[in-house]
Amino acid sequence: MSSDAPVPLPRTAVPIGIDDPVEHARAELKAALAAIEEKANVPRRLGRAVDDGIEKARAFQRRNPAAAAVAVVAGALAVGAAVWGVVRLYTR
Repeated sequence: MSSDAPVPLPRTAVPIGIDDPVEHARAELKAALAAIEEKANVPRRLGRAVDDGIEKARAFQRRNPAAAAVAVVAGALAVGAAVWGVVRLYTR
């Protein structure tokens, strides 16, 4: 089953087949501005990275729940030890 539906272009791509030089320049400018926005929008990129990390953690938890529980406990111990160490250094 092959579908003949057109694949949507990413915002950062320039469509092929534009003959008018002015329209081609506008399309290139629009794509360049979209690429700059994608690159410079750190909160959006960070949000995507966090969402990807959460999805990977959930997939790992579904595959191996015992190891995920051990990882959570180990992480909690590490954070607790770090906080204890910082507080101890601060109070001395």
